[in-house]
Amino acid sequence: MKKSIAKEVPQKMHSKIEKYRIILSRMAAVVVLFFLFTTQSLWETKNEVLTFFLFFIGMILVGIASLGRMWCSLYIAGYKDDKLVTEGPYSICRNPLYFFSMIGLLGIGCATETLTFPILFILLFAVYYPFVIKSEEKRLKQLFGVSFENYTESVPAFFPRFSTFSEPKNYLVKPSVYRKHIFSALWFVWLVGVLELIEGLREIGLLSAFWSIY
Repeated sequence: MKKSIAKEVPQKMHSKIEKYRIILSRMAAVVVLFFLFTTQSLWETKNEVLTFFLFFIGMILVGIASLGRMWCSLYIAGYKDDKLVTEGPYSICRNPLYFFSMIGLLGIGCATETLTFPILFILLFAVYYPFVIKSEEKRLKQLFGVSFENYTESVPAFFPRFSTFSEPKNYLVKPSVYRKHIFSALWFVWLVGVLELIEGLREIGLLSAFWSIY
């Protein structure tokens, strides 16, 4: 069984991609919210079965993403860069937070009851996040050296390999740090709430869409 590797961490220098990731993500979220408020699905009048199916799939994916991110946060909260976490979700892939984020984005896209948004979200994720992952792994290699190299040889970077799963019988959690991570893990659920709010405002005539998309 693999064990988490603790070590003294030197002064860390994050790449520009990592430093601005949160800012860029928030800017993208503002743009996305603008389009969510100003567009509606053409399928609502053309194919109600499809809209129901898309929303249902979206809810399942959002649930998986939220639970997955909470699971990841349980292991990583308070330990980022302080030790190499290789157990739990980090034993099946090296970037489980990003993997579950991708599932969440796909879920939100489907919950819009369009085909445009899920395709757009996945394309944006595929264009940007490989650079973030590459940058973070370069830093982890500098921090943990051979230990991280051995980890990369046995655990895939992104798509999970469940045959490598391992978890400890006990794990020390930092409650104050984990509590903060819970809120960020649930933002996909909050976005679904925003979508339902938008739909409700349109139904009572307080909000109109500028254009419709497939």
